[in-house]
Amino acid sequence: MVATNRNIFPQQGTDWEEIRRELHDLKQLDVDWMTHPLPGYLYYFGEEILENQLEAHNLYSLENGLGAGVAFFSLEKMLNDIYDWVRDLYHGPDTMGMTFTSGGTESLFEAIRTARNRARARGMTDRLNLVIPYTAHPAIDKAAQIMEIDIVRVPVGAECRADVEAMAAAINDQTFLILGSAVCYPFGVYDPIEKLGELALERDLWLHVDGCWGGFINPFAKQLGYPVPKWDLEVPGVMSMSTDLHKFAYSTKGASLMLQCHQENKDRFETFSISDWPCGTYETPAFQGSSGAGSIASAWAMIKFLGNEGYLKTAKAAMDATVQLTDGVNAIEGLRDVRDGAPVEGNSMAVMSIDPEVDIMAVADLLDEGGWHCSRMRKPLAIKHSVTPHHLSGVEKFLKDTATAVERVRREGLKGEYDGRTY
Repeated sequence: MVATNRNIFPQQGTDWEEIRRELHDLKQLDVDWMTHPLPGYLYYFGEEILENQLEAHNLYSLENGLGAGVAFFSLEKMLNDIYDWVRDLYHGPDTMGMTFTSGGTESLFEAIRTARNRARARGMTDRLNLVIPYTAHPAIDKAAQIMEIDIVRVPVGAECRADVEAMAAAINDQTFLILGSAVCYPFGVYDPIEKLGELALERDLWLHVDGCWGGFINPFAKQLGYPVPKWDLEVPGVMSMSTDLHKFAYSTKGASLMLQCHQENKDRFETFSISDWPCGTYETPAFQGSSGAGSIASAWAMIKFLGNEGYLKTAKAAMDATVQLTDGVNAIEGLRDVRDGAPVEGNSMAVMSIDPEVDIMAVADLLDEGGWHCSRMRKPLAIKHSVTPHHLSGVEKFLKDTATAVERVRREGLKGEYDGRTY
């Protein structure tokens, strides 16, 4: 944000109709995501879902999630229901603990903070470190930076998965946590969670599974016949996992869960409580104090509204779009998906150039000029697609526009520049 030197704080109120018009006008500055589906950012699958998620949210827009079970017993009921549903979905034990967070970043933060506090209680006093695959989400680095924890990022194997042997070699006496993704955000593949679980048990380490992207795709993709390995709380050695509800569960933002196998660890090492101040005990289940109750209500309502049958439809649309995008770019001369034709596992893909006369960043520039918003990948240079069900409506147009852009880049020798901001 930068100062414009044009605005001062409003001295009088503005008529609401004028504000409404201005809000609609401001939206014209944005990418038209209805006709050019975005790679992430928002999760849309029809007006009915949108209207329902908003109605549930708005009914609880004033309430505070911090008051669940204290002033707002309806929120406690909703959270208990969500607990039961996800314990069933992710094969959680009877001892499972659950934290409702604002998003994947906070869920990862809470997992690392809980594991760190546990490590300290077990006598690890020096500077700690955690070992993760190179493909793990950067929110982990953010959490580690805040908590002054060292990060060891280990190169992945040929299939873009965590290299368990290399991760084992990187572990030392100050390692307290390892992590795998299901699926990883860059390439949409499953890290070998079962092998990581064996490593965690062997070395007595906390294993967290980042399912923020795949959490509400994976169980349903498996039912659809996709090759989904064991990845959640049923895997021996997994201590915690995260899953975002404001992605493919279709809650409003922000809504995510951090689940752990043992409520005792949540009580001892995650819950914050202090009594030494004038008002008495202040206790929060996680990092947040006040939190939006609307996202709790929206998550609860959408899971009830869609159910297994509905999520099969949304997962099928996301996976179908991913397969069609992958097959489509592979059919364009000079392009190839970054996994070189390997079967689709998750709803994430990227396309690179295999023709020295086709600069993929120039292709991205032309697509941006045509109304798309292309996320750029650094290693390898590629156009990244975090695929949502809404992409299914735009596959044909995107592939046609991409083929046209490729032809122009090749014909005119256009060059582009890599934009380092992923999102």
